[in-house]
Amino acid sequence: MNRAVFLDRDGVINQTVMKGNIPSAPMSLSELKILPSVPQALRTLKEAGFKLIVVTNQPDCARGIQTHEVVEAINAKLKAELPLDDIRVCYHDNDDHCLCRKPKPGLLIDAAADLQIDLSKSFMVGDRWRDMEAGQSAGCKTIFIDYQYLERRPEQFDVALQSLLEASEWICKLL
Repeated sequence: MNRAVFLDRDGVINQTVMKGNIPSAPMSLSELKILPSVPQALRTLKEAGFKLIVVTNQPDCARGIQTHEVVEAINAKLKAELPLDDIRVCYHDNDDHCLCRKPKPGLLIDAAADLQIDLSKSFMVGDRWRDMEAGQSAGCKTIFIDYQYLERRPEQFDVALQSLLEASEWICKLL
């Protein structure tokens, strides 16, 4: 069985685009900015033997303000530039009641089945409460990247850190 680090996309891999006080996804390739320490953090995790899987909610597609094509172009650019094994996307909104939209753990569970991942030896890194709940529900350790957003905070997580680089160092200390 493999170990994985599941990564939220916007806010963990790339910068969020703030719309007022709400963190949002980039709306175009030109808005995509990979966070500076992310390549180093991902290399460290890859060298430690982890599968690297992005799990991202992209409800703007269901809301009609983003296209699947732009989301896929952003994801393709991330895969081309970073050592990611997979990117899993939920395109649904809350009212769709799907199993893949975080905080439900469907994206993680499906990836684990497809890639033979032991969820109990895996981690979920995210910057929002939905990420933490999805990771916990899947049985992963959870790392909260705390940007002090003015929104609901996660109730539980294993550790709060400031970046994916800090998260990679924390994970590797546990090995």
